[in-house]
Amino acid sequence: MGIGDKMRGLASSAQEGVKSSTLSFFHFTLRFVTGILLGLVLGLIGQELVGYGTFALLFVMVVVLGIVMKVLSNWSMGQILIFDLICVLVAMLLRMYILVAP
Repeated sequence: MGIGDKMRGLASSAQEGVKSSTLSFFHFTLRFVTGILLGLVLGLIGQELVGYGTFALLFVMVVVLGIVMKVLSNWSMGQILIFDLICVLVAMLLRMYILVAP
């Protein structure tokens, strides 16, 4: 095994490491953004219904973020994107209901 083979192996393993790290970072970011948005929406709904303050809103956001991060940790990126699409469609349906309701 010459020095060229060792350098080629090193470059290949570095490339695989960067690819794995990038996918892992994107997966974490996607879960985090989904959790923050879902927590914000549920917290604002609860704040309007119950009338609690800012601290409770932040508490609900953090709790929902933790739950979403834990539940979505085993899901693939495609499954998370489909979940996000379903959430957006439900939000649009609720918005339409609110606009049409008297």
